[in-house]
Amino acid sequence: MPEQDNPEQYEIRPDPQKLTGHDDPSRNASTGVDYEPNPENSIKLPPNRQHIVDCITRLYSGSASEQDMQVYAEKSIYDDPWSYCDTRYKIAGQWYGIPKVMAKSQTLKTEVVANEPDRIIFKQQQEYTPRVMHFSKPVNSLITLTLDENDKVKYHKDMWNHNDYSHEGLGKIMKTLNGDHLTKITQPPETL
Repeated sequence: MPEQDNPEQYEIRPDPQKLTGHDDPSRNASTGVDYEPNPENSIKLPPNRQHIVDCITRLYSGSASEQDMQVYAEKSIYDDPWSYCDTRYKIAGQWYGIPKVMAKSQTLKTEVVANEPDRIIFKQQQEYTPRVMHFSKPVNSLITLTLDENDKVKYHKDMWNHNDYSHEGLGKIMKTLNGDHLTKITQPPETL
């Protein structure tokens, strides 16, 4: 079991082809994966696990609530193509920023593809409508929530295509700067 104080040890790098690819290659994107959710194929979760997914999808949809943020452990990581945050407070900075930059953010559909003792993996289609340009853009992603022994999210990985994102060089610097400094703009509650 990973050390509680080292959330990096909770990072799981899922195999997108294995989780989302089709036996019939013509049904896959050029990357060999299919991140578009098919809710009818979703694995049914027990209520405590469904609650975690519901909180996360509300956060993606701009809820930015302290209650939904409680699914994260205090020392947890959020990792996507744009951000790398290493505390619940910094993660809140990302979620509290959605209503500031998006006129609307809506979860269109999800599909749970794995439910393991230490993780939940699901495909999600999120539609974003920026405040500046009022056009909607759906984005498909593969989300891995690694859980600690108390079922708190310790590592949240959001992959937007088959690539894993840089943890080195310029990519790491940009993601860390965004994660470390966005809270100055979005100002989530200090209690997080």
